[in-house]
Amino acid sequence: MTLTFEHVTLGQRVRFGTGKAAQNLSAEVDRLGATRVMVIASEFEAPIVERVSAGIDVALYYSDVAPHVPIEKAEKARAAAIEHGIDLLVCVGGGSTTGLAKAVAMTTKLPIIAVPTTYAGSEATNVWGLTEASRKATGVDNNVLPGTVIYDAELTFSLPPRLSVASGLNALAHCVDSMWAPRADPINQALGAEGIRALASGLPRIKDNPQDLPGREQALYGAYLSAVAFASAGSGMHHKICHVLGGAYNMPHAETHATVLPYVLAFNAPFAPDAERRIAAALGADDAVTGLNALRSTLDAPTALKEHGLLEANIPQAVELILPAIPAGNPRPVTAANLEELLRAAYSGTTPASDPATSDPTRNKEASHV
Repeated sequence: MTLTFEHVTLGQRVRFGTGKAAQNLSAEVDRLGATRVMVIASEFEAPIVERVSAGIDVALYYSDVAPHVPIEKAEKARAAAIEHGIDLLVCVGGGSTTGLAKAVAMTTKLPIIAVPTTYAGSEATNVWGLTEASRKATGVDNNVLPGTVIYDAELTFSLPPRLSVASGLNALAHCVDSMWAPRADPINQALGAEGIRALASGLPRIKDNPQDLPGREQALYGAYLSAVAFASAGSGMHHKICHVLGGAYNMPHAETHATVLPYVLAFNAPFAPDAERRIAAALGADDAVTGLNALRSTLDAPTALKEHGLLEANIPQAVELILPAIPAGNPRPVTAANLEELLRAAYSGTTPASDPATSDPTRNKEASHV
């Protein structure tokens, strides 16, 4: 069969080196010729920020960070950047911190250097997210893509094992969604598969020993691949569900993604057999859902949305909010009824089953060959 696709690779510099964050940040600030640096990080990350920024002059340390980037927080940070004549943004932390830097860059066009301390992956995408009146909006803008990402596995030691698991599964969700997202192609599918392999290798090591540096390096490498794949492929069904839940019900980002992932995989896998086989192979399993369930069991992963702030009474409204956002090309047609069934299963935490048809190479004649 002839391959036909259009692929975009985002232009970004990556510096990956354990114990080298401060050195790499200093080199990048010098390379860019920046003199008025704004460092964005939560108060929790203050010890890391002190170490990482030791070799640069900082004009403004900014710590007013919140999940899902409320619009009022974004506007306040934008005003601070303008007031202090900032010419470079440096964000140190997870997705919330990176998201705030992106919100500032969206209007100011300031360059960003991202220094991740989690496996969120936002640092490698040109996707922004803002929450206003309990509704989260997302979009794509090349102005928000960090020009440089500095990866240092030592910085992830601040992330406890349980949050490491949730954050890592969030990254794995980027990989899975990239298999059937609106712009999925063979390149981002290959990146996604390698991301799954790396995360499935690294996360159990972190769970067993939080100080396992090679495990953290594998997870960080996998998180980067997951974000690159996601940035290229776009936002699929999984991310549309989680963005709505996070914005509407103020649910924790990583835990929500980690919980919803197996239900979306079980929902779509029988209708995307090629993608299902890629995911299964990356997990070292006979089928994707069984492989993911086994990994999640090993990791003692989050299992129920009711444990993270969703009320059962919220589900009908959530269905109404999510349904219009589902991409038209999702492998399986999504209806209000089957979406509600998915959310109720994720709410209660029942283990999603692998469809018996996934072992049959001729399954689902109507399936989308993603």
